[in-house]
Amino acid sequence: MKTNFFLVAAFTIIATTIQAQSYSPKGSFFKPTPPNYEVKHAIEVESLFPMFFTGGYHFGLGYRYEKFRIRVSVINGGSYDAEPAGIKNSSPEFKRYYKTSPGLFLGYNVWRNLEVYSFLEFHTFEIEQAGSGSKEDIHSTDFGGGISYQFFFGRHIYLQPGFHVYLRGDNSADFDGTVYNIPNVDLAPVVRIGYRIWSKY
Repeated sequence: MKTNFFLVAAFTIIATTIQAQSYSPKGSFFKPTPPNYEVKHAIEVESLFPMFFTGGYHFGLGYRYEKFRIRVSVINGGSYDAEPAGIKNSSPEFKRYYKTSPGLFLGYNVWRNLEVYSFLEFHTFEIEQAGSGSKEDIHSTDFGGGISYQFFFGRHIYLQPGFHVYLRGDNSADFDGTVYNIPNVDLAPVVRIGYRIWSKY
């Protein structure tokens, strides 16, 4: 795990340095380079990369048309415990893991690279009772909103920290008489790394 972390970190630093050195914000004398947020069309791939550190994965593919952006994603959280993100009825007696789940996001850039968006995610959570180790699956259709900002390093690589609010209906799992109730609200910081593979200004 530590080796994978350092390899990813080293690759990111090298790639970012190369992109930064090749980027000229002034462009040429006759054709100035526009800032990233003035893009008219773009295709981007990205990842909520901390999921790789917990044995899971996350991939996203997005298309931007002027200020609008649509994105599809798939997530598997590995050993990441999402239960502490829940508010009110979050339970320390249980752990909650993301199994492979798809999502759909629709966003709008309100200012430069500051994006607000709504989303719909079809999560499958694996619920583990800490004391017994028993596990049950819960399927949940989560919706909500987020806000994040794309910090570009050159013309292609970006880091996008943000904050998500997940909302869901009531659902539960029974562990031999002990009932687990999934939190109706999750509050979670997120950070994605991405690459703009194509753009048109």
